[in-house]
Amino acid sequence: MIGALFEQLSLFASPPAATTATKLPPKQRHLHLGNQIIAYTLRQGCRRRLSLTVDERGLTIGAPQRITFAEIERFASQHAEWVLAKLAEYGARHGRRHIAIRDGINLPLLGGEITVRIASGANRCRWQEDILWLEARVDADHSALTRRALQRRALALFSERLAMYAGSMGRVAPPLGLSSARTRWGSCSTKTGIRLNWRLIHLPLTLIDYVVAHELAHLQEMNHSPRFWNVVESLYPDWRMARQELKVRGAEVPVL
Repeated sequence: MIGALFEQLSLFASPPAATTATKLPPKQRHLHLGNQIIAYTLRQGCRRRLSLTVDERGLTIGAPQRITFAEIERFASQHAEWVLAKLAEYGARHGRRHIAIRDGINLPLLGGEITVRIASGANRCRWQEDILWLEARVDADHSALTRRALQRRALALFSERLAMYAGSMGRVAPPLGLSSARTRWGSCSTKTGIRLNWRLIHLPLTLIDYVVAHELAHLQEMNHSPRFWNVVESLYPDWRMARQELKVRGAEVPVL
């Protein structure tokens, strides 16, 4: 329920309604816009109109299932000026957050930094104090190995903090899952439990605790009423300061 991870955090947006519409797997394609060749992701499903979205991942085109590539790319060409301007804007604003994993690179972790080292091995990860060792095969995806190591560490830490704050409410900790969502920090369901975005592991523990408290408060108040914020404050008195800091620090989280 804590929303918008990457673009000025539209905080605490409700999760989108579930849908049973059939969707085809996304496809990676390219098209000419102006004098540039632009990569885009095509997402087709049971929708009526074509749509264009530009974010830190690039251009995404949403399309009905029964439509030709020529129609899709003609639609994009009609909006070429807008697409190219948005891509340039995101490149300037967010390009530095995309990190290619290499030996010796530093990554933020819990408000501090770790160093990633790469050695030959069987695609395993291990921690040595503030060093993350990737023991990788020659053809390994170093970013994927890094994400796996960070996600494991996130799950262990988030589980511990969730149990602590749930205990202060007199509750047993609900089921916990990790999210890789691009648009929210966390979500809460009375049926399935709490999901926290693993990328929170990059941020200080104080902000992780705020998100944990926020989501736990939804177990009592599935809204953002004054009663909800009273529950949050009982769990995390400095929530206002944390909420503002999350807006700033969240925009700096790297994309691996």
